[in-house]
Amino acid sequence: MNKSGQTEIVVHDLSETSALAERLAALAQPGALLALDGDLGAGKTTFSQSFAKAIGVKGIVNSPTFTIIKEYEGESMPFYHMDVYRLSLEEADELGLDDYFYGSGVTIVEWASLIEELLPPDRLDIYIEHGGGDIRRFRITGRGETYERWCEALKEIGAGDNDD
Repeated sequence: MNKSGQTEIVVHDLSETSALAERLAALAQPGALLALDGDLGAGKTTFSQSFAKAIGVKGIVNSPTFTIIKEYEGESMPFYHMDVYRLSLEEADELGLDDYFYGSGVTIVEWASLIEELLPPDRLDIYIEHGGGDIRRFRITGRGETYERWCEALKEIGAGDNDD
């Protein structure tokens, strides 16, 4: 993808997934929102764990599938990890998600497309696809000026537009 604000990255193993998460974590500021979607088992939680570690979250970060939202303290900012797979749009709306989206931490929402109407217009959309074995394809779209710059930063360090 060559459009401004979009990039595609292929990773070949977990260490490359972690490196991508670390690059994005280095760009994150309070109020940042990463909206994850993708194939079942593609690595949304694995990516989230690597991101959390990169912002200094200590201990185990596991899937919030049944608790919906988990809050963690990171060294640089709080980390809010959500999994909305089991929620209806109405149920999600009742949770007061704006407090997280516009709060003092960074938020990752797994299965974000299920609540797209509730998401802020400015965000980083990440779609993860299986590529066979440990290979994953990340389609990353920056929505809003800040996140478009994130995509450009990934391209500048050579992380985007690879064709593997």
